Amino acid sequence: MFTGIVKELGTVALVERSDDGARFEIGASFADDLATGDSVAVNGVCLTVTNRQDGAFNADVMNQSLGLTSLGSLQQGSRVNLEPALRAGDPLGGHIVQGHVDCTGEVTALTADGIAIRFAISVPERYRRYLVEHGSVTVDGVSLTVALLSDDGFEVSLIPETLERTTLGSTQKGDKVNLEFDVIARYVERLLGLRDPEGTTDA
Repeated sequence: MFTGIVKELGTVALVERSDDGARFEIGASFADDLATGDSVAVNGVCLTVTNRQDGAFNADVMNQSLGLTSLGSLQQGSRVNLEPALRAGDPLGGHIVQGHVDCTGEVTALTADGIAIRFAISVPERYRRYLVEHGSVTVDGVSLTVALLSDDGFEVSLIPETLERTTLGSTQKGDKVNLEFDVIARYVERLLGLRDPEGTTDA
């Protein structure tokens, strides 16, 4: 489990691709604290550490993840948002994030808004029901608050600190971003769908 609070910007040191998927080597200052089998969110995607060396870790990515997220476009030298898994006693600074990306969205506009930059992001229609104004959403692994709902998605407003500490600071109009919606919305939808006309559940 994660919180959507990015620990650091990492750098993709190596990408090995094959018909079976891809292997990434990612440089991170906290790599020496990781062990094989640990989870790390990379641009919001939960990956498993398969190996580590001084200042870097390796992770394998299956074809499904490459196709459903923006990880398929990563190259050597790409910068990525990194967050190690939440440990007992760590502060929950963002919101509950699983690292299970629902879909990608497209940045359709960037607008200055005082000290902040406002991002407009389009979302596939089937996922828009999980968005609520002032609710939580994860964009490339960053926990953000929905500032406004729009006909085709939502808007978020990013302060300079977030822009500086994450890859969102270099995001451009037309870029694809990984989106994970609040897991609570999914459970509520599922439970309501199981209710019978008398108000009880089938489960």
